[in-house]
Amino acid sequence: MSINKTKDLLGINARNTLYLSRSSKKAKAIVHSKYATKILLRDNNIANAQIYGILATSEDIANFDWMNLTKDFVLKPTNGYAGAGVVAFRSKIGANTWVDMLGNEWDLADIKLHCADILSGEYSIHGLNHNVIIEERIPIHPKLLKYSYKGTPDIRVIVFNSVPVMAMLRLPTEESGGRANVTQGAIAVGIDIATGITTFAVAHKNEPIRYLPGTKKKLNGIVIPEWEKILETAVVASNVAELNFAGVDLFIHKEKGPMVVELNAAPGLSIQAANRAGLRRRLERVEDLNIQNPKHGVKVAQALFAEGFASKIKNKAEFPVVSLHEEILVWGENKQKVAAIAFLNTGRFSSVIAKKLAQELGLINVDDLLWFQTEKEEGKMPVVEVKFKIKDQIVKTTMIVSKNLNGKQNQIEIGRKDLKNFIIRFDEE
Repeated sequence: MSINKTKDLLGINARNTLYLSRSSKKAKAIVHSKYATKILLRDNNIANAQIYGILATSEDIANFDWMNLTKDFVLKPTNGYAGAGVVAFRSKIGANTWVDMLGNEWDLADIKLHCADILSGEYSIHGLNHNVIIEERIPIHPKLLKYSYKGTPDIRVIVFNSVPVMAMLRLPTEESGGRANVTQGAIAVGIDIATGITTFAVAHKNEPIRYLPGTKKKLNGIVIPEWEKILETAVVASNVAELNFAGVDLFIHKEKGPMVVELNAAPGLSIQAANRAGLRRRLERVEDLNIQNPKHGVKVAQALFAEGFASKIKNKAEFPVVSLHEEILVWGENKQKVAAIAFLNTGRFSSVIAKKLAQELGLINVDDLLWFQTEKEEGKMPVVEVKFKIKDQIVKTTMIVSKNLNGKQNQIEIGRKDLKNFIIRFDEE
């Protein structure tokens, strides 16, 4: 999908009018508070950073046991915005001295003064309770270490109707002061929902870039660890918060896996530039789907929003030449395989499988259905996941289940979306 298609883009007014209203005021109030969000996540057994303390008054600042903070930790406002006021500390280097991730030294008086500034509301834009959270600092995952400047990268996932519709990796930079916040200068890198492989990148919200600033490290082709677990965690977190539309921010801990940083009821829209894709079209695509559970939501997302970019990364061989009619091998339930003659129908976008064959393969049990799709001739038709092999290439896709193909010689028609990596020869006799 091209970012140039204006109708596909989601603007702020459309976001506010069409999607923010779908979540209750109570849900929004909870996620506006980082502390309330942490309590919600903890109560639902969703991994997040450990809290060392909450400071609500000047007395709390004075009485907190600062000397016990010997490990790395983070100070942040409970109602902060865009990373303002957040300071991550690396270690304690003296009796009353700590060093932050940028190498700056802070004595206890400096830290207490910063906490007092947070309590005064200097870094908050909403709410009356400007408290301080002191929490565990999540270390950078080893696979992302070389892409980050003195701060932990995070993943932003947009979830709508229990489906993760778009995601990006946010990389801290020198400009952002080691914070993974795009507004502060972090780099936004789009991620293919199907594979967890990065695609495109932007600096300053919409300036396309290919390499990490000051290096020759490519920003596309990065494989995000524990990808499916990240997506599932994002959906679970948005569901427990009762947010129909949400931005879920996550860290990846080497041992603990995905950890939710915070939830956002009104996520920013620069994620569209990072993915070169419009959010509005994706949101409309999943709006009326009946999602059974988080795993189903992830499955639907990966079926709908796979990028051609990722398939090219995975398929480096020359594109095979195919005819309009090809013998294929189709996988069914319990790994059974059935040979079938498929018609390569470039006149249709989505692939189709005969209902009789789908039943024979055990593909249309209730648990296997992804969604229903309306077709002009047959009305509402089930959509299932299908794996097939053609010319030594294995393709995983979605197919519409059609009664009309039952009596035909070709019980599968392969559409354009599944023919991107093939060259079709049309000069058949």
